[in-house]
Amino acid sequence: MNDVENAAGPGYTQHRRFWRLIVVAMVLGAVGAVSGLVFLGLTDLGPKLYGEQASGWMEGKVWWVAVTTGAGLVVGVLRHRLGLQGETPGLVKNLREEEVDAKGVAKVVAVSAVSLFGGASLGPEVALGHIGGGTGSVLADRADLDDDARKEYTLTGIAGAFGGLFSSPLMSSILVMEISSPPRRRVGVSLMGTLVSSTVSLGLYFAVAGTVFLGLYDVPAYDYEDWHLVAGLGLGLCAALVVVATMVMTMATRRLFERVSVPPVALAMLGGLVFGLVGVMLPLTNFTGTSQLATALQSAGTLSVGLLLATMIAKMLTLAVSQSTGFVGGAIFPMLFLGGVGGIVIHLLIPGIPLGLAFASMLAAVPGALIAAPFTLVLLAALLTGVGALQTSPIVVAVATSFLTISALKLAMARRKAATKTG
Repeated sequence: MNDVENAAGPGYTQHRRFWRLIVVAMVLGAVGAVSGLVFLGLTDLGPKLYGEQASGWMEGKVWWVAVTTGAGLVVGVLRHRLGLQGETPGLVKNLREEEVDAKGVAKVVAVSAVSLFGGASLGPEVALGHIGGGTGSVLADRADLDDDARKEYTLTGIAGAFGGLFSSPLMSSILVMEISSPPRRRVGVSLMGTLVSSTVSLGLYFAVAGTVFLGLYDVPAYDYEDWHLVAGLGLGLCAALVVVATMVMTMATRRLFERVSVPPVALAMLGGLVFGLVGVMLPLTNFTGTSQLATALQSAGTLSVGLLLATMIAKMLTLAVSQSTGFVGGAIFPMLFLGGVGGIVIHLLIPGIPLGLAFASMLAAVPGALIAAPFTLVLLAALLTGVGALQTSPIVVAVATSFLTISALKLAMARRKAATKTG
């Protein structure tokens, strides 16, 4: 009889609070789908305005610079008029704090939409996370719920915002749960809420858009071999090197722009001018990098290693410039671009490493070096590339290696800094 009683479900399902969350999760999933369709539909007009994706040296159009500089003007004016000051909290911060400031959602979304439309090297995750999480927070506040319930609503809303984008309720839920790491007493409730909201989001999103994020990058199939695990270790170290270079570029760029004594509006225009000029020289650096990475992968046999390496360095620069001059967006999608292009470069330099292995491993390991979400990134790489279950093993090794390497470097730098102060 005890087994039958236990089979009725965990304890949290016996409370009204749980079922209220499930109902709200359906609403948040619908909000996430609609907001994703509208926001991504608007920002996707930018790449369409630029026309067919170019990939070679100096294949961009000079008039793009007017668009990016104009976007900088609008971003600067919007930030001033809306009172959007300082650095905008990113998706990772919102998830770790399990909180989104609902009052700032409209400001963040407006500036992010202009930023992405104008070609900034940033992703949509900040805006979408603010919409979903902010909506959840508002519903919790109106119902006068306690802090735990408010956090559950926030996480559920964020998952709903990404269910349609990632085309995988499982991945959206793992992303939210893995980064936020809610306390044990809320794990079951939050997990079910995120699963329901992201599933509803995917259903509505696909019904309207008819497209999915899965299998976006078609890599050649390859058979798994034991030495691929060792290769995963090396690829993880390469990913860490890419991340270190990106961090150095970001710090140097930020310090440079901090020394520029111009009003915020002029600073944003200067940023747009810079990444616009870079885009003319190396057009694969424009926008989020999602479709640009697909172009690079399709042209892997015709693009030179020099061009790809230059594109990676330029992408690091445009990402740093976008973040340092007032544009709003996330770094996850640009980091995916850097990882994917890095994988192509490694394959071209060492043809014995299969393209699918190098591409998928670097795709996950570069963002994985900064985000403590290994399960999410391994799943993301597998779903985006369609590699087999056995082929994910080297990806796991690469992600773990890159994350541990960067974590060790950060720890060493922190200890050195502390020792210098005490000395």
